[in-house]
Amino acid sequence: MTHPPYSSPTAAIKNLLRIFVLRNVVIAFLCSIALALVYFDIPITLMPIVASIGAMLLLNGWTWLRLRSYAQVRDGELFAQLLGDIAALTLLFYFTGGYSNPLVWMYLLPLAVAAVALPARYAWLMAGLAVACYSMLVFFYVPLSHLHANDLEGVGLDTHLAGMWLGFIVSALLVAGFVSRIGQNLRENDRLIAEAREQVLESERMLALGALAAATAHELGTPLATMAVLAGELGDEHAGNPALAQDLALLRQQIGRCKEILSSLAASAGQMRGEGASSIALDDFLNETLQRWRDTRPALQFDCQLQGVTPAPRIAADRTLGQALVNLLDNAADASPERIEMHGGWNAVELRIDIRDFGSGLTPEIAARAGTPFFTTKQEKGMGIGLYLARTILGRHGGDVNLESHAQGGTLTRIRLPLTRLEVEPQS
Repeated sequence: MTHPPYSSPTAAIKNLLRIFVLRNVVIAFLCSIALALVYFDIPITLMPIVASIGAMLLLNGWTWLRLRSYAQVRDGELFAQLLGDIAALTLLFYFTGGYSNPLVWMYLLPLAVAAVALPARYAWLMAGLAVACYSMLVFFYVPLSHLHANDLEGVGLDTHLAGMWLGFIVSALLVAGFVSRIGQNLRENDRLIAEAREQVLESERMLALGALAAATAHELGTPLATMAVLAGELGDEHAGNPALAQDLALLRQQIGRCKEILSSLAASAGQMRGEGASSIALDDFLNETLQRWRDTRPALQFDCQLQGVTPAPRIAADRTLGQALVNLLDNAADASPERIEMHGGWNAVELRIDIRDFGSGLTPEIAARAGTPFFTTKQEKGMGIGLYLARTILGRHGGDVNLESHAQGGTLTRIRLPLTRLEVEPQS
């Protein structure tokens, strides 16, 4: 059986680990107190302290086994762990002065942990039990009145006041250290839950866009076929007019490109990357994608410089990645119809590309909303999903897209894509 990695436990397991460490600190503190009592020759029965420490050690032994089992930890188990601490402390205080024991503040430790790490019902129940145990110790305990009659050598402070002072210091350190860490752990867990919820919403949004794209592709098939037939007939009728024939040839080429896009969409619908996917060298993948895009904008001046390690790493041929790059190039070309620049490179693990246009650049409002669905600056010429889809596709592979204003004008689109998720395992 393969256990999940210990470096990524759930929030409850993390809290159990913190309780385990906190209990070890308390055990070490009690041992120090016992040694101090012996050193200063303070008359006190050590057996109750030894019994309380032994009970905590047994409880921590069980906790250690639970942490190694990687089994799911529930709130009820954390509460039971804290009840064990309350019981051990009550045993200790009963035989060492009851409510007058200077260490009675230690009841606050399991209560503080319960208040931070557990639901409110557990916290209130723990508070009630702690108050009940403390109240019981007011009436039932073995008195140790001689503690007030003993001064610590060379200090001039009686044992009870010294214990209160030391207890306050230790409690302040433990609350600041461990309880704050438990709170941080819970906040981190809430952040992860919020991110997961956002990913679910993003997936639902992408699913809606996918359904819309499928319906649109189905509806576009018939009018594109009609346009192709009419363009062919017009080309035959006006073969003697070179200028018009050239325009009609370009029109047929663009119609063919649209049909090719719809065909590739239908072919790749529902296909998961890596299942029967063919591999291709990264430089060949980029060259093929850029060449297809160049054919759609023959009049645009496109300055492109890409270089990297040779031989280039091989990746899975993912159509969506090529479409993401095309979307970003289209955005740059729409902003700067005459000229754009593209520079980048790769190593064995990462691809980086910068696309610069010479348009009007980014305003603060555009920068804040860029990449959100259906936000566009192209008026009726754009749908506002190109950048959104590019970010979603690249994000699915661990990459990202960032827009920033270029120092010399225009917009700089920075693409970062790790190649580790795109690697294709060699065939055996």
